[in-house]
Amino acid sequence: MGQSAQLGKGEIGMKTVRLTAAQALVCYIENQFNEDGDRIIEGVWAIFGHGNVAGIGEALYAARDRLPTYRGHNEQTMAHVAIAYSKQLKRKRMMAVSSSIGPGATNMVTAAALAYVNRLPVLLIPGDVFANRGPDPVLQQLEDFGDGTISANDCFKPVSRYFDRIMRPEQLLTALPRAFRTLTDPADCGPVTLAFCQDVQAEAYDFPVSFFTKQAWIVRRPEPDAIEFAQAVDVIQRAKNPVIVAGGGVHYSDACEALKSFAETHNIPVVETQAGKSALAWDHAMAFGPVGVTGSESANIVCRDADLIIGVGTRFQDFTTGSWSLFKNPMRKILALNVQPYDSVKHGALSLVADARVGLEKLSAALKDYRGADLSPSICAHWYAAVDAVTQAPVEANTLPTDMQVVGAMQRTANENTVVMCAAGTMPGELHKLWKSLGPGSYHMEYGFSCMGYEIAGALGIKMAEPHRDVICFTGDGTYMMANSELATAVMMGIDFTLIITDNRGYGCINRLQMGTGNAEFNNLLDHAHHVNPSAIDFVKHSESMGAKSRKIASISELEEALADRGGKGVQVFVIDTDPYPSTEAGGSWWDVAVPEVSDRHEVNEARAKYEVGVRERNEL
Repeated sequence: MGQSAQLGKGEIGMKTVRLTAAQALVCYIENQFNEDGDRIIEGVWAIFGHGNVAGIGEALYAARDRLPTYRGHNEQTMAHVAIAYSKQLKRKRMMAVSSSIGPGATNMVTAAALAYVNRLPVLLIPGDVFANRGPDPVLQQLEDFGDGTISANDCFKPVSRYFDRIMRPEQLLTALPRAFRTLTDPADCGPVTLAFCQDVQAEAYDFPVSFFTKQAWIVRRPEPDAIEFAQAVDVIQRAKNPVIVAGGGVHYSDACEALKSFAETHNIPVVETQAGKSALAWDHAMAFGPVGVTGSESANIVCRDADLIIGVGTRFQDFTTGSWSLFKNPMRKILALNVQPYDSVKHGALSLVADARVGLEKLSAALKDYRGADLSPSICAHWYAAVDAVTQAPVEANTLPTDMQVVGAMQRTANENTVVMCAAGTMPGELHKLWKSLGPGSYHMEYGFSCMGYEIAGALGIKMAEPHRDVICFTGDGTYMMANSELATAVMMGIDFTLIITDNRGYGCINRLQMGTGNAEFNNLLDHAHHVNPSAIDFVKHSESMGAKSRKIASISELEEALADRGGKGVQVFVIDTDPYPSTEAGGSWWDVAVPEVSDRHEVNEARAKYEVGVRERNEL
């Protein structure tokens, strides 16, 4: 077979084929497909180093014309690219990421946690120490004084849905099917880590040829249990003012059309989480906007009065529920339709474990002519009037723009192929509140882990997943400084997207939270951090140095003109200064952020008193 990990015609009739463990890994990956006929792992991101260059590197080189290998600049952001790719493709296709054994491996732990929290699949293949322990301690080896089996890769265990350490080549025969089952299972989906001992990567074994037969992995669509289903139908039929909270599971199960039909047929309003946003077009009659801490007044009013909250594919994160202060009807019940039983029983919910699409379709058939109460269209009209007011261009030409006005400029130049994306800081809240999604897949937010540094890498992954999309990445100056290197990767690979850098000179979002809890401005904005020389970062020059087409924008009108002319080849970067203090006052809900019980600051004591009122009101629900 030589250096190739692809089986030739002459080898198909053989019972075994001799491959290194790394070659067997690559060959197996090449032959795993989804039910649509697409290969599940579409490519591998790798930074080669001590622990993966000799074994995995050799195997990937042999397969380079069939299974592309991409090179990034940081292991964490490479994994972010892979995660965003899978998220945009609704978990149907994904990527693998390989690293060296030490800092390269631990660099990926944050990305693994991001994928874990968001229930997104990525195959992580960090190199590991020598299984034979001959050269112990090998370069970069972490030594545990009391446990000889520990390596740095044990950091992945709490942030992996499946973890395995490959210490013999034949262990792949059981580890790889388990890995792909996890990657493709809608309930257990998440990151898989195969810590691959570097000596084992190079060891040969006579693998069964049948192990490399082309395999299609079917995404299960579990149907509801009869008893749970009957209870769900009964509780809906008894409800007078139900509301649907649409989460990310609606997208992952291809249930957007089923949700739309269900809401229309039964006259039930739909509100959206960060992950669920864009399940319905913003102007659909049953779309009542984003919900929760960063939600709309319209959605939160509906949730406040609802006697039944129907969660569909949501894990009821605190931003969604206003730290469980949002649902104020004393008679309210929760029905959780979710493929994962863990999520279906939270806070005493009535459980309905099923695929979101299957569950909605079956519920609709059983409910027949049931309809919820009519709601006034003025609820949404009032909210979007508030949206338009804060997103319009400044009246005063010399006024420092707000982030809301930046969102407005982008909204006015968006088209049917536009995808807006972000992750952490100010923009996720403003986009959740203000962005008018035109349809499914047009809004991509990583807010489960709220990970600064996801943005640029994520934009790259989205564009690789759907090259026809008009990808707009929002990032603040703070998160840009954390992780910008994949901008150079995008330029090198010829991947085109638009990056808007809102420069508010620090961490404006957390600065506002700091002030809101009565604390003094401290260590968030650059001017309030310890420094000898004032910061003078030129983001235009910096991004230009990596090959982007960059431009400093002086006003919202100029930004709108620039966005209207976007397109063509290359990464386009627009840098605009914004005011770090304002945020959208309309909408939103209480959020449980503990305020110090004792402080010398009068402002903190006042904030604590308000906090205690919020906690008491929440606990009384």
